Amino acid sequence: MSLIQLQNEQDWNLVKEQKKRLIIMKNSTTCPVSHEAFKEYQKFASENEEETLYYLNVQDSRPLSNLIADQTGVKHESPQVLIFEDDTVVWHDSHWNITNKKLTQANEKTKA
Repeated sequence: MSLIQLQNEQDWNLVKEQKKRLIIMKNSTTCPVSHEAFKEYQKFASENEEETLYYLNVQDSRPLSNLIADQTGVKHESPQVLIFEDDTVVWHDSHWNITNKKLTQANEKTKA
């Protein structure tokens, strides 16, 4: 399982330059819904070891979270997962919709 935390705009830009496909979760460290969603994200990561998954903790990285929302036009929510292909959001969902099953389906559906 490869989960990498992004903390700032520099991290974000570096990952975007290096990766054609990105999966990122916006996580709230104080929200019980987010806590459960992050466990589902971790389960998804453990079952998809070929994928490098990213996350940010909104409380620690609010400017980055806002930047991603501004760049993508996808309204910020947390918890929230976004899948990018060539710098374009091809899937996103939030809250109780973040489950291992839905992530697996979205991942399979959006792979080029």
